[in-house]
Amino acid sequence: MPAMTIIANALLFQAGWFAAVLGAARDLPWIGVLAAAVIAAVHLARAARPLPELALLALAVGAGATFETLLVQSGWLRFDSGMLLAGTAPVWMVALWANFATTLNVSMRLLRSRLLVAALFGAIGAPAAYYAGGRLGAVEFVATGPALAAIAAGWLVLCPLLFVAARRLDGYATR
Repeated sequence: MPAMTIIANALLFQAGWFAAVLGAARDLPWIGVLAAAVIAAVHLARAARPLPELALLALAVGAGATFETLLVQSGWLRFDSGMLLAGTAPVWMVALWANFATTLNVSMRLLRSRLLVAALFGAIGAPAAYYAGGRLGAVEFVATGPALAAIAAGWLVLCPLLFVAARRLDGYATR
């Protein structure tokens, strides 16, 4: 895969994260949803086989919506912006899962064969990202320690599972 594709993918992911988090912090949750939609559209347009990538994005969105809703229902996290239904994950947070899925077969492709590293990456990186989002005002930790532990545990499991799915749903493979 060309280095520019990998770099562009990583930069788009970061831009999507900042758009979603800063948009939510300023009570503009749809900015993150729009950014994630544009990033996903670019990702799918560049894929050799877009349908498997679309399935991977849908899988990540479903897993993410479920996981984020569990975190909200647990009472450990509170979001002030972007909930369509009370007690569920905000739309901008679910959009971030699609944004993350765009990296699985591109900039983070190497982790597909290193599932232990992927699990550790999720268990460390995700709580750090949530904490940063909290510092920027997008999420409030009701109980910081338990929330970060739950996030770490969830990502410890979900991250490698998504990488396994990415192997099967690889629209960027040149066959």
